[in-house]
Amino acid sequence: MTAEARQQKKLSLPVTGMSCASCAANIERGLKRIDGVSLANVNYAAEKATVEYNPEAVSENKLIETITGLGYGVKTDKASFKVTGMSCASCVSHVERALRKVNGVVAADVNLATEKATVEYIADIATLADLRKAVEAAGYGVAEEPPAARGEGEEVDFVGRHEIQTLRNKMAFALVLGIFIFLGSFHEWFPWMPRLLNNWYVLWALATPVQFWAGWQFYKGALASAKHITTNMNTLIAVGTSAAYFYSVAAILFPGFFAAEGLMPDIYFDSAAIIIGLILLGRFLEARAKGQTSEAIKKLIGLQAKMARVVRNGEENDIPVEDVLVGDLVIVRPGEKIPVDGVVKVGRSSVDESMITGESMPVGKEPGDEVIGATINKMGTFKFEATKVGKDTALAQIIKLVEQAQGSKAPIQRLADVIASYFVPAVMIIASLTFATWLVFGPQPAFTFALLNFVAVLIIACPCALGLATPTAIMVGTGKGAENGVLIRSGEALETAHKINAIILDKTGTLTIGQPKVTDIVVNGKSTQDEVLRLAASAERGSEHPLGQAIVDYAKQQPMALVEPQEFHAIAGHGIEARIDGNSVVLGNVKLMRDRSFALDGLEQNAAELSSQGKTPMFVAINGVVSGIVAVADTLKPNSSDAVKALRRLGLEVYMLTGDNWQTAEAIATQVGIDKALAEVLPEQKSDKVKELQQQGKIVAMVGDGINDAPALAQADVGIAIGTGTDVAMEASDITLISGDLRGVATAIQLSKQTMNTIKQNLFWAFFYNTALIPVAAGVMYLFFGHTGVPGWLQPALGERGFLNPVLAAAAMASSSVSVVSNSLRLRGFKARM
Repeated sequence: MTAEARQQKKLSLPVTGMSCASCAANIERGLKRIDGVSLANVNYAAEKATVEYNPEAVSENKLIETITGLGYGVKTDKASFKVTGMSCASCVSHVERALRKVNGVVAADVNLATEKATVEYIADIATLADLRKAVEAAGYGVAEEPPAARGEGEEVDFVGRHEIQTLRNKMAFALVLGIFIFLGSFHEWFPWMPRLLNNWYVLWALATPVQFWAGWQFYKGALASAKHITTNMNTLIAVGTSAAYFYSVAAILFPGFFAAEGLMPDIYFDSAAIIIGLILLGRFLEARAKGQTSEAIKKLIGLQAKMARVVRNGEENDIPVEDVLVGDLVIVRPGEKIPVDGVVKVGRSSVDESMITGESMPVGKEPGDEVIGATINKMGTFKFEATKVGKDTALAQIIKLVEQAQGSKAPIQRLADVIASYFVPAVMIIASLTFATWLVFGPQPAFTFALLNFVAVLIIACPCALGLATPTAIMVGTGKGAENGVLIRSGEALETAHKINAIILDKTGTLTIGQPKVTDIVVNGKSTQDEVLRLAASAERGSEHPLGQAIVDYAKQQPMALVEPQEFHAIAGHGIEARIDGNSVVLGNVKLMRDRSFALDGLEQNAAELSSQGKTPMFVAINGVVSGIVAVADTLKPNSSDAVKALRRLGLEVYMLTGDNWQTAEAIATQVGIDKALAEVLPEQKSDKVKELQQQGKIVAMVGDGINDAPALAQADVGIAIGTGTDVAMEASDITLISGDLRGVATAIQLSKQTMNTIKQNLFWAFFYNTALIPVAAGVMYLFFGHTGVPGWLQPALGERGFLNPVLAAAAMASSSVSVVSNSLRLRGFKARM
C-alpha cells in the first residue's frame, strides 16, 4: 500500500433534499471537483454520499459545505451538555478545539456563562460517548443530566447548586484562616493577638489547608491544562499563590540560605491564603449572578401545570401532565392552568395568555379555537382535545428555543475568544519578564520586590471578564425577549438586529388581520342591500376564494337564509357567475362587467372611492343589470399604526410589501403611516425585493407570516415571523413574535440595541481593566513614585514606593468578573418604549 493510499480516509454522509437520480449525480460531480477527493459515490435510494479523501488536503467541513452549497443538506444531530471545570475564556477555546477535532463534528460552541457545550455532529460518524471522551481528554468533565424535574415544571440544577455550596464553604474557610494568618504575620500591629500566632510554623500549618484544600481546584485545573501543554486562568492562580507559599516555606526551612545570600527571610502565607479566599469569593458571587441570568428559563419552566383532568372511558381522572396523550379530552375549570396544547371541543371561556404571548388582555375561546398549555383559564369551564403534549407543546418549544439562543455565540464574541486564547500565555510571559527585570534592576531587597510583582501580575490578570462579557448579556437579553413575547433564535440574530436600517412588512397577516371582511354594500336603487347581499353570498357558497368566503360569513352573521346555487362557474382572476332561485347572478371586478357589456349605472365613482380607501369593490349584476357593489377589505390590526410609528422613531425605513394593485397598496400604506409601498409583487418575487434593498447597502429585516414569505425571511439579514402564522415561516426566521403583535418588532430591535450596548460596555471594561492594571501590577508606578514616595491617598493600594499589594490584585480580579455579570443583569429591567 502506498503512503498516499494509507492517508486516504473514507466517510459516509447522510444527504437530505435529493428528489431524483440527477440530484445524486450533481452531488457526485461537486464532490469530485474538490482537491483531495479521490472517490465520491452518492446513493439516491440510501440518501448517502460515500467519499474517499485525503484528510490533510480537505476537511470534513469542506465536504459538507460543498453539499449544502449545491442546495442539499447533510443530516446532523445536536447535543447540548454541561461542561465542568471551566474557569475562564481560555478554557472555552480548549474545549471547543477538543470537540471540533472529533471525527464527524460539524460545529461546536461552548458558553462560559451557561457552562454548556452545544455540538452539531453527524450521528453516523460521531457519538455522544466520543464527545464526552474529547472533553475529558482535554482535562474537563461532562456533568450527568439531573433527573427530569422539568416535567414537573421545576428547575433543579443539582450540579450548579452543589458548586455554589462548595464555593461558599471553601471561600469562608479560606477567608477566616487568611484573616488569622494576616493578623499573625503583622503581630506588631496587633499586640493583643495570642502569641501562638507569632510562630511561623503555626502560620504554615494554617496556610497549608487553604493552599491545598480550598485552592485545590486551581491546581487541578492547571494540571489538566498542563497535560495538553496549554494554560488557563487556574494556571495563573496556582503559579502565583504557589510562588508566595513555597517561598515562605523555604524561608522557614532554610533561613541560613537567605542569610548567606544577603536576603532577609520573610513569609507571605497571608498573601497566598487571602488571594485564594478573595478569588473564591469572586467565583461564588459570579456563580450566583450567572444563576440569575437564566432566570427567564426558570420562569418559563415554572409556568407548566403539574396535573391534568382527563376524561377516559367516561370517567374524570386527575393525572400528571406527563401522562396526557394526544387525543385525550381534557377538562379545565375557572382559574386552572391549561395543561397542554389543544383545540376547544365543548364550552366557552376567556384565557389569560400573557405569560406566553405578552398580551395582557384575555382572549375569548369557543369550540374550534386553539388553546396553549400553561395559560390560565379565567372564566367558564370547557373541554378540549389535546393535540400537542410533552416536548411538542408551545411552552416546551419556547424553552428549547430560548436555551439554544442562550447557548449560541454572537459574532462580536469571536474577537474576545481569540484574544482570550492568547491571553494567559501572554500574561505568563509578562509575569516572568517582570520577575527578571526587578530581580536584575530593582532596588533592594530585589528578590522580594520581584516575587511580589510576579505574583501581582499573575493574580490581577482576568480573562474571566473577557469570557463572560458577551454570553451573560445574551442570556439575559434573550430571556427578557421571551418574557415580552419575542423569541430570538441566536446571539447572531440579536447582534444583527441592532444594525437594521430598513424593514419590509408583508401586508396580509402582518399589518392586516389576514381575514378579509365585508366593509360596505352600495346599491343604486335597482335592488335592496339585503337582496344584493343574499344573492351575492348564495352565489359565493360554491367559491373557495377568501373574498367570497368573507361575503358568505358576513351574510350568515345578519342572519340571512342562503340557498345553494343551481349553477356555478368561476371566472379566473375576475369573478364568478351563478344561478340563484332562477336569477342569473354575476359577481366580479369592473373588467368582468365591461366584458359582459353591463352598464355600471353610476357606480364607477363609488368603486373608485372604495379602491382609494384600500378596499376591493365587487360589482353584483342581477339578470344582466348591475345592482350594487359589495366591498371587501382585509382590515388593519389594531396596533399596526402604533408599531409603524415606533419603527420610524427608531430611524428605520419602513416598506410595505403586497400583491395588491398600486392604488389599493398606497391607500393601505397611507392608513398605517408607511410612505414606501412595494405593490403588485408576486409571492416568488418577495425575496428579490429584499435583495434589491440589500444591494443598496441596507441592512434589511423582513416581517411575514405565510409559507410564501419563507424565502424572503431567509434572504433578509434578520427574518421576523409572526407567531400566529405558519410553522414554515417561523422555521425560516431569526426572530418569532409569539403573539402576532407587530409592536414586538420594535421591542426586538430596542432589546438588541440595549443588549449590544451592554456587551460593548462589558468588553470595554474587560479590555480596559486588563490593559490598565497589568502594568500597575508589574510595578510601573515605581517609576513615578519610587524616589518621591506615593501620595498618602494611594498608599493603601501601592504602598510607599508604588508596588501593588498582591492581595489587592486578587480583590481587583475578583471584582472585575462580578462587575461584568452584574452589568449584564441590569438588562432585566428592560422595558420597550412605544
